[in-house]
Amino acid sequence: MPAYGDFTYFGLLLYIVIPTIVLGLLGRIGKLWILLTTALVLAVQLSGKLRLPQTSFELREVWFFAAFGVWQTALAFAFLKLRKPKYLIWPAVALAILPLILAKAIPLQIPGGAMTHLGLSYITFRALDVVLSIHDGVIKQLSLRTWLVFLFFFPVISSGPIDRYRRFEKDFDKKRTRAEFLDDLDAAIYHVFRGFLYKFILAALINLKWIVPLSGISGPWATMGYMYAYTFFLFFDFAGYSAFAVGFSRLFGIKTPENFDLPFIARNIRDFWNRWHISLSFWFRDHIYMRFLIAATKGKWFRGKHTANYVGLFITFGLMGIWHGTAKHYLLYGLYHAALLCGFDWFARWNKERKLWPESRIGRIGSILLTFHVVAFGLLLFSGRLTD
Repeated sequence: MPAYGDFTYFGLLLYIVIPTIVLGLLGRIGKLWILLTTALVLAVQLSGKLRLPQTSFELREVWFFAAFGVWQTALAFAFLKLRKPKYLIWPAVALAILPLILAKAIPLQIPGGAMTHLGLSYITFRALDVVLSIHDGVIKQLSLRTWLVFLFFFPVISSGPIDRYRRFEKDFDKKRTRAEFLDDLDAAIYHVFRGFLYKFILAALINLKWIVPLSGISGPWATMGYMYAYTFFLFFDFAGYSAFAVGFSRLFGIKTPENFDLPFIARNIRDFWNRWHISLSFWFRDHIYMRFLIAATKGKWFRGKHTANYVGLFITFGLMGIWHGTAKHYLLYGLYHAALLCGFDWFARWNKERKLWPESRIGRIGSILLTFHVVAFGLLLFSGRLTD
């Protein structure tokens, strides 16, 4: 049962939401309740069977995720105990992503859903954040209960945003007052209703009235129309998922970070990535781009002043593209954005001296329009329409 995919899932959540509100008003929501509700929702959500194509092999999805959780738990706690030898970080990272690689390589199928790859991706990123933070000395101890809830917290398991353990732990350990619960309830209602507006009204209408009619039409004008339609559809659909995740998290006192911040008013491509899928872009920035840049600077790998920055961007966004899938249009999408960021960095330095693009109202409007269209073209690449 895909999270937030249909109204059946929300019907299931009513059995969790109503007692959670009652307990919250009484000031009785504790760690055990969060752990219990997470286990119950996942047990129902992961009730399908995984199948290998063209074989009779079947495996309950819940056991697949349970085995995955045991693997990541054993790895995190073992690495915490043995973190001093620096050379263990790369074997630990490889072991953390191994299940995800195998899941993508072995085309497991779930009738009626696509929980495995999405769920595994987000859980893997959360687990990797912990492993890398242990290596950096930022995380010095782990609580098994906090770790399990962080790893499998049901509001965000298959749709993000990607939270960080240290931030999550602070919320999880905090005991809320009744007034704080009411503030969280207000935020939860706002986000859930926004999610319904975005996903089930705006995204659904765009898909029905705009994308579907253009899907079977070829030609440059149809492709341009599809580009705009897909851009707005993807935003409202994904932002709707994220709003649901943030809203239901707030019921339990977990302030899951926002994933979108008005991305279509970004004034340049760098600003856009500070506004679009924020948790993913910041995760890649912190754990891949910055680590590469620091290593390249210390090792003096490149002679050029900006070469490490540009190589780091191509590595980071290339990996981000592959994370979405192994099809060529995903890699092309990642490399396209890396090229945009490199080009913007060069132009910003060049324009600082020559003032070709003015800092005026017209210049700001022009920047927003230009950024929107280069982003929309990138999402057209992402859709696969140009390469399939």
